[in-house]
Amino acid sequence: MKFVSWNVNGLRAALGKGFKDVVAAMDADAFCVQETKMQPEQMAHDIDGGYELFWNSAERRGYSGTATATRVKPVAVECGTFDNEGRILTLDLGELYLVNVYSPNSQSELARLPYRLEWEVQFRDYLKRLDAEKPVVVCGDLNVAHCEIDLANPATNHHNAGFSDEERDAFGSLLNCGFVDTFRLLHPDDRGAYSWWSYRMRARERNVGWRIDYFLVSERIAHRVVSAEIHADIEGSDHCPVSLVLAPEE
Repeated sequence: MKFVSWNVNGLRAALGKGFKDVVAAMDADAFCVQETKMQPEQMAHDIDGGYELFWNSAERRGYSGTATATRVKPVAVECGTFDNEGRILTLDLGELYLVNVYSPNSQSELARLPYRLEWEVQFRDYLKRLDAEKPVVVCGDLNVAHCEIDLANPATNHHNAGFSDEERDAFGSLLNCGFVDTFRLLHPDDRGAYSWWSYRMRARERNVGWRIDYFLVSERIAHRVVSAEIHADIEGSDHCPVSLVLAPEE
């Protein structure tokens, strides 16, 4: 089973930059997007390829939001239960839960860090409840670079949003609850592997980036991870897609 995740930084804008071509080329069983910044009724056309599209849009129009296109008919669909910003969309795909998430940004001077840390506790508890029922695949923009290897300039970004000790510790706590960072599972020492670049100062051209987009899986299915990749060659957003391939359940 193949999964793709992409923070498109505005789905309407991405649709004008070849989004549907990317979906077709990547040929995933489920394609998750974050920062849709739109409501379902604003989607003029369906996504080709046999996908059914599910949404969790923020109450505030033009802000945040998640959506998942899937070829696997879900048993059930649940939107995030503890926020109104469209940040969590969970599909029960039968053998596993697929959780599409856009974690809050702590913002300049960590102004929203207290909210972010409270959100992290609720999100971690939510994933633990799901994991107690069946394996979980978590994907999306988690808005944190976990280790120094995960961003180009760790020293100058220490204590900035996305690389504060508190956010990194919260991510570590999530892993300690029984989840695996699939990219680091297969690429433990890869440097320069980033999924987000600022639009400023030619950051993408110079590969001055951050790895803040992830696929996590329950530890008990980590042995099924065949591929976990970052597709830095695909443009259309300040993020690039990331992907995961799981071998069939034995």
